Amino acid sequence: QVQLVESGGGLVQAGGSLRLSCAASRRTFSNYAMGWFRQAPGKEREFVAGLSWSGDSSYYADSVKGRFTISRDNTKNTVYLQMNSLKPEDTAVFYCAAGRRPGASSWREYYYWGQGTQVTVSS
Repeated sequence: QVQLVESGGGLVQAGGSLRLSCAASRRTFSNYAMGWFRQAPGKEREFVAGLSWSGDSSYYADSVKGRFTISRDNTKNTVYLQMNSLKPEDTAVFYCAAGRRPGASSWREYYYWGQGTQVTVSS
């Protein structure tokens, strides 16, 4: 069992930046591929970014490429999502998740989930 806790969400103006963090409860965190998803009101949960166990391979949704960066620090059992040039359409609850297949874009392929952190981008 891996427990995940997100932090770093908040309210930011369009064009601004936020960095989300996701802390994992176990050292076996390094055995998992990690992903960030988001869900806006009335919409399905969508893939944002994914990262391999080592952090060498990253994957992004087209809508965030060039603006978001996923990274991890296995010594701290933490994965990050740096979000720059934020847009109002990025407003959503952001979730981190742990799974086995790096870059998996379906939420069904992830085993463990955090509780989510709200990101609101004002225009």
